[in-house]
Amino acid sequence: MSPAEFRELVWGTTHRLYRDMPWRQEPTFYHVLVSELMLQQTQVSRVLVKYAEFMREFPTLQSLAAASLADVLRIWSGLGYNRRAKFLHDAARYVIAHDEPKTTSELVRLPGVGKNTAGAIMNYVHGVATPFVETNIRTVYFQHFFPGANSVSDAELMILVADTMDSEHPREWFWALMDYGSFLKAQGQGALDVSKHYKKQSPLRGSAREVRGQIIRVLTSHALGIKDLRTQVDADDRFKPALEALQRDGLVICKNGRYQLPNVSE
Repeated sequence: MSPAEFRELVWGTTHRLYRDMPWRQEPTFYHVLVSELMLQQTQVSRVLVKYAEFMREFPTLQSLAAASLADVLRIWSGLGYNRRAKFLHDAARYVIAHDEPKTTSELVRLPGVGKNTAGAIMNYVHGVATPFVETNIRTVYFQHFFPGANSVSDAELMILVADTMDSEHPREWFWALMDYGSFLKAQGQGALDVSKHYKKQSPLRGSAREVRGQIIRVLTSHALGIKDLRTQVDADDRFKPALEALQRDGLVICKNGRYQLPNVSE
C-alpha cells in the first residue's frame, strides 16, 4: 500500500469514526497536556469522567500549579498510576517558571513527557507534523503494513508514520488515525502482541498497584498512624512495599509518625 493510498483509507474513516472529546474541542497546551498524561495506560471512557472533574477543580495551568499535591491527588484518585498526577503537577509548576514549551526538545524536559507524548502535543497543540507512536497508532500500522509479522519495533513504525502522515493537517490526521485504531482494536484487529515492546498490563486486583491506590484514597481524608493505615487497606504482604514505593515517589510523606499526602507548597 502506497502512502497516498493509506492516507486516503484513513481519511475515509474520519466522519464515521470521529470521537468528540473535550480536549479536541479546545486543544490548548494545558488541555492536551492533562488529557495526554491521563490517557497513558488508561481507557478514554474512564479519562472523560476524571478529566471533567479535574478541569472543574483546576481550570487553568496556573490553578494547577498553585494547588498542593495533596489536592491534585485527591482529584486524581481512582484513575490509577498516581505518579502521573505528580508528573502533571510538577510539569505545571515547571511551565509557570519557564514558559510554555514550543518544541519537542523543550517538551521532553517536562516530568512524565516522553518523545511520543511530546509528539502528540506538537501535532494537537501547535499543528506541527511530528511522527509519534502509541497503542492505537500501532494497531493501524500492524493491520495494514505488518500482517503475520512478529516483534515489530517502534523504530520501524516511526519510519512508516513519518512517510505516511498528512503533514498539512497533522492535528486532524492523528485524530483520524487514533479513532481508526480504536475502532480496529474493538474489532480485535491489529493485535498488539506483534509489537516488540508489547507488555500485557497486569491485573489490578491482587497487585501492589491496587494497594498503592488504596493508600492514596485513605489518606485523601486525613493523616494516619501506621496501625490505623494498615487497618483501612488490604494489610497483607503488599502493604509495606506499596507504602515505601509511594514515599520514594514523593506521593506520601510521614510527619511525626503519621502518614499523609504532601500538602505544603514548595
